[in-house]
Amino acid sequence: MSNARDRMVARAAREIQPGMVVNLGIGLPTKVVNHLAADFPVCLHTENGLTGIGPTLPTDQADRNLIDAGGAYVSTIPGSAFFDSATSFALVRSGRLDLTMLGAFEVASNGDLANWKIPGKFSPGVGGGIELAQKARRVAVLTTHTDRAGNSKLKEYCTLPLTAQACVARIFTDMAVIDVGPDGFNLVEIAKDVSVAEVIDATDAPLHVPDTQLPIF
Repeated sequence: MSNARDRMVARAAREIQPGMVVNLGIGLPTKVVNHLAADFPVCLHTENGLTGIGPTLPTDQADRNLIDAGGAYVSTIPGSAFFDSATSFALVRSGRLDLTMLGAFEVASNGDLANWKIPGKFSPGVGGGIELAQKARRVAVLTTHTDRAGNSKLKEYCTLPLTAQACVARIFTDMAVIDVGPDGFNLVEIAKDVSVAEVIDATDAPLHVPDTQLPIF
């Protein structure tokens, strides 16, 4: 599973284009930075007040004052900038993010996103997720295709409290890359050693499969 997740994160990193301003959300998305070349021309943003994020660092090499929104120790690069939360969210709310990558508990076939609360379990709050999902020019999700009990996270309708409606454009899972279109979920790529039938079986919503051979990541 770890290899499948690594491939998923590496594939998601290829979604980032030179010159973009990109927010990497808590969880799997924060690992994307480690799959970008050191000289890749991108401005990575974390909502706790930093743009220009370098690779995450082990504890013995880290500056304990430098963390991303998920609490991982990060490094700076030439041109990094620090600012307060008001400035950070002004960047978000003004639509300056080309792309945000977020985690998810559920994604619906119309692009609804639920990623902040499972009823009955502790949650510190929605945080910046609502604004990131609503204001970024493009929203991508990184998540395992199913939860620990084997239930699909890709559903026809979300059953958990929503973060934002109709916001997700593309989903990267450990099994597939799936786009959200006007007709619902569309299979774009499949993971190594995963069959189309397995992806269909693990998706709790209709999944449109092209007639052409699918790329493998």
